[in-house]
Amino acid sequence: MTVRGPGPAELVIVPHTHWDREWYQPFQRFRLRLVTVLDRLLAQLADDPRARFTLDGQTAAVDDYLAIRPEQDGLVRDLVGRGQLAVGPWRVLADSFLCSGENLLRNLEFGLRRADDLGGAMRVGYLPDQFGHCAQLPQILAIAGIKHACVWRGVPEAVDGTWFWWVAPDGTAVRTQYLPEGGYGGAAGVFAEADPAVVRRRAAEHARALRHWQPEGRLLGMYGTDHSAPVDDLAELVEAASRSAERDELALIEAAQDGSAQVEADLVEAASRSVALDEAAPPEQQEIRMRLDTLAGFFSGLPGTTPGHAIATGSSVTEIHGELRSHARANILPGVLSARIGLKQALSRAERLVERYAEPLVALYGHPFASRPFLNLAWERLVDSACHDSVTGCGVDATADQVAARIAEADDLGRGVVDLVLSPVAATVPDSGHLLFNPSPRRRAEVVTLTLPAGRTLVAASGEAVPCQVLDTEQTSYADELVPAAELDRYLRKIHGRELYGLQITAWAIEADTQTIVFDLASASDLVFDVADVRDAAVATGFELWRIRVRTQARNTVAARVEVGALGLAAVTAVTAVPAADGSEAPAAGTAPALAAVPAPTSAPAAIAAGRGSLSDLDNGLIHVALRSDGLLDVRTADGTHAAGLGAVVDGGDLGDEYNYAPPTHDHHVDTPDEVWNRVRWSGPLTGALESVRWYRWPRHGDAEAGRRSGATATTEVRTGVELRAGEPFVRLTISFDNQCDDHRVRLHLPLPRPATHSHAEGQFAVVDRARHAEGGSGERPVPTFPAHGWVAAGGLAVLLDHVSEYELVDDGRTLALTLLRSVGLLSRNENAWREEPAGPQMATPGAQCRGLRTVELALFLYEGEWHESGLLEAAERFRHPFTAVPGTGQDPEGVPEVPAGGIEVTGRGIVLTSCRDVGGDGPELRLVALTPGPATATVRSEHGDGDGDITMRPWQIMSITARGASGGRSES
Repeated sequence: MTVRGPGPAELVIVPHTHWDREWYQPFQRFRLRLVTVLDRLLAQLADDPRARFTLDGQTAAVDDYLAIRPEQDGLVRDLVGRGQLAVGPWRVLADSFLCSGENLLRNLEFGLRRADDLGGAMRVGYLPDQFGHCAQLPQILAIAGIKHACVWRGVPEAVDGTWFWWVAPDGTAVRTQYLPEGGYGGAAGVFAEADPAVVRRRAAEHARALRHWQPEGRLLGMYGTDHSAPVDDLAELVEAASRSAERDELALIEAAQDGSAQVEADLVEAASRSVALDEAAPPEQQEIRMRLDTLAGFFSGLPGTTPGHAIATGSSVTEIHGELRSHARANILPGVLSARIGLKQALSRAERLVERYAEPLVALYGHPFASRPFLNLAWERLVDSACHDSVTGCGVDATADQVAARIAEADDLGRGVVDLVLSPVAATVPDSGHLLFNPSPRRRAEVVTLTLPAGRTLVAASGEAVPCQVLDTEQTSYADELVPAAELDRYLRKIHGRELYGLQITAWAIEADTQTIVFDLASASDLVFDVADVRDAAVATGFELWRIRVRTQARNTVAARVEVGALGLAAVTAVTAVPAADGSEAPAAGTAPALAAVPAPTSAPAAIAAGRGSLSDLDNGLIHVALRSDGLLDVRTADGTHAAGLGAVVDGGDLGDEYNYAPPTHDHHVDTPDEVWNRVRWSGPLTGALESVRWYRWPRHGDAEAGRRSGATATTEVRTGVELRAGEPFVRLTISFDNQCDDHRVRLHLPLPRPATHSHAEGQFAVVDRARHAEGGSGERPVPTFPAHGWVAAGGLAVLLDHVSEYELVDDGRTLALTLLRSVGLLSRNENAWREEPAGPQMATPGAQCRGLRTVELALFLYEGEWHESGLLEAAERFRHPFTAVPGTGQDPEGVPEVPAGGIEVTGRGIVLTSCRDVGGDGPELRLVALTPGPATATVRSEHGDGDGDITMRPWQIMSITARGASGGRSES
């Protein structure tokens, strides 16, 4: 008789490695391991054309290897070209919550360009190990022409199969493969022994597990672990295991031809075992067949979407909208949001410097050829720093130090490019004036802080007076010493030309009555000076002892309200001032119209008072702030929105690690200061400022064995600066303290105007709506702490942020808690109370305790109604992108600045500019995003009104356009 068993089901084995560039060892030590692994891997691929390998979706690993083995470049290109080695599409596997949206797009640009150069990019959005994924990643992938994604962490419980539609806020969807049953290492155990029979059995077991998730179709077996290469002769082992299965079946079938009852029974039993692999599968799919391929090969031929495709709702396939931050299927390790918070501050600031200052200046005002390599290098440093084991702060101290240095390099490069563009323009501005750049695509009038020679005030290029308010006066003394006349020459040899103590001599004098020689210094000088004149004048007096005094010119720090066009430049120059009645300064007669008092902006009172009613009030006509005796704030807007008791600093224990917060079993919170001292810093027509100093006694460290905090305490001084500027609808806060304690978390508590069931947080090209709870189900506590990139809003209060921050709604939605600091001493704690398994090796990380001075800047914005109807986006733009000011360096005190025109204006409700850069085309490329739940219209025009035009955008759409200036044209992508 002839008895046939079930037909084959295909298990596609994808050999790969997950390569952490830096983690529990710093970058160079991991690179040593990378070279060893890739030396072996490339030899395997070269020796066997059947072999396949996927290099973790990131081209950085290729570049890191070829920097050491440049002679292997040709082999890598051959293997990529033949389809044996899959590279790209990313440069690195970034943490998508802790960098900007622009960083993610540039990451793809770098990765795709490099992978295509090597022979062809793997166009799969491979996201194997990141700690959750931001909402706009489907749209970001689609912009790059990528139709498929592959994820592990963050997938919610609603996903009950191996693939789903992942839908971005704008409706763009990508077909997304979920990696159940072990994630990116699910099939790692299949080849633990080089025995075809064992391999066949383990492959069948893995396939049976996957069949619970995927009843039909080819199965994906991810064979690889961290920092590993496949076993030798993998292709032969796969084929041997398959041949073994075929031989067994053929032998039974042939034997059955003889009619043996025992053989027939064996055949039936074999068929039964094959059916048992997956009882739900149709007969022809119950036997397991294996083949090797890359991840790109696995996805080849599978249905996907086209870039920008928006799916219709109601599909029978599971749709997951927005971010993936569920704890249901795997740990997402949320503590990385607040570990080593200084890295988050540094990266956010460096990204803004490059994105919104350096690149627009190059695109609009010149030097693209000279600047492009430096901007590319800055972006390379920013992208590399965003890696999911880098900015996350979940590595050893040496790794964190190197990440910080890399971010600092990007910051230096950005500042260098800004200087390159602005320095020639600043040379036309008198050295007592300033050149200003407005990074926003809208005309703005802002209060800026500048330094001027005492007795001077400012005028604009038009000659109109610039409102000024003196905040502080400083005169630095560099020397005050007695020098015998016989040693005067020795002292005067310190002078080189006009330079003394690194500054320039602007004036000198001999005061005979006090036997004093005075030198005045400044950063620049046009004084005609010869040190011999000083020597001769001193000798002529006959004095035998001199007092030498060296000082800077007295300088005022002033607040000035300056108006600058959209993405434009403007200059202000200093002129001699006369005192005004209110203590401010105005230009002297003849230089500009004299001011009896500094005019305040429209809608603001004549002064931002600190002393009306009590010594702790500020009011600019838009918002009123009262600093209470307990150091907390009461804030009220002109429309009546009110929040009371803002600003409590709450310190609690943390016996977790860099990955997961975990409070002590017997926690002790400190939220009440022992002493409070308030003072007025300044008051005037343009800005008012208060300061509160609170002293707390925080426990010095945690005690893991006892599950509590120590009894020993350290007195911690927390300073809170409160500032209100004319015309600004928000209150600026600066909070600083010297952290001398370990194993704790410090949060700022902000009671809301009304209770909130949801929060809204600005992220990467999106605003995410989150409930107060987090979905659990896997091996860690589902804590509802979430990331916010630019701001977070709930219950009528928005916090404008300087850097990516962690927040939580507490007290049943009545309070917003913002993490200021989290101090921990271990990379991963083996016994973390809020996580079942280690997230890495248990290694000491004393640097993650974040000792030393910590400073956080933020602002409070109150609103009625919905966030998108409140002016919140405009407020965040003003807070996060202040004018940049560069001192003039011109030597002509009467010179008229030659400031070039070139700005571009972008208007439209909800329209946000994220990038303005030179791409070598007809004009600068602008990237816009519609941060609005409804359709939006963007209007783009040059400074002279050229290029007027409206662009319709769907809600949450990311769009790139080319602004062609006077030609009036544009292109979209």
